[in-house]
Amino acid sequence: MNEQGIDIIDLVLKGGPVMLLLLGLSIISLTIIVIKILQFYKLELNNIKKVYLALDNIEKNKLTNVKNLLSKVMHPAARIVIVTIDSQKLNEEDKENQISIEAEKELRNLEYLLKPLEVISNIAPLLGLLGTVIGMINAFSKLEEAGSRVDPAILAGGIWEALLTTAFGLIVAIPALAAFYWLDGRVDKAREDIRHLVIKTNILLKNK
Repeated sequence: MNEQGIDIIDLVLKGGPVMLLLLGLSIISLTIIVIKILQFYKLELNNIKKVYLALDNIEKNKLTNVKNLLSKVMHPAARIVIVTIDSQKLNEEDKENQISIEAEKELRNLEYLLKPLEVISNIAPLLGLLGTVIGMINAFSKLEEAGSRVDPAILAGGIWEALLTTAFGLIVAIPALAAFYWLDGRVDKAREDIRHLVIKTNILLKNK
């Protein structure tokens, strides 16, 4: 520790190999979060209105206009609606299969990297606890070696260094878990939007 505050590098080194592993997981977690936020922003997941506006042309019997408008929309629902329109001449089973295949492909793209983020949020606290247990073992080992020349500072120093990994494990896990639930919620919302739009498209095509 220096006069200006806590020396982060010194703390990481005191935490041992587990701390270095947690540091690596934190970097991976932050990278995943940034990638997913940029992906969702690019796909305009918050702007489903463009797809609904394009569907207004179905009632005017302008399917070409609908497809042209949807081709300019980045939201994954737009591509699934196009498939729904193109598959109208197929029988019901083939039509459902075509729509399901496209929907699964788009949803897999949205879910990409979410599982590793969830894994990091689950194992980071466990790794932190493991680091603490290892640190405590080392601290008591040094205490035993000291024998009758026991210095309370040895035990106290060993304990606080051991607890560093637990704290850092939680620091890594909490933002990762929060980000996972938020991103997963966005995927669930997109899934519901897709389902509603497919139903609406089928109804409009039957009634046009």
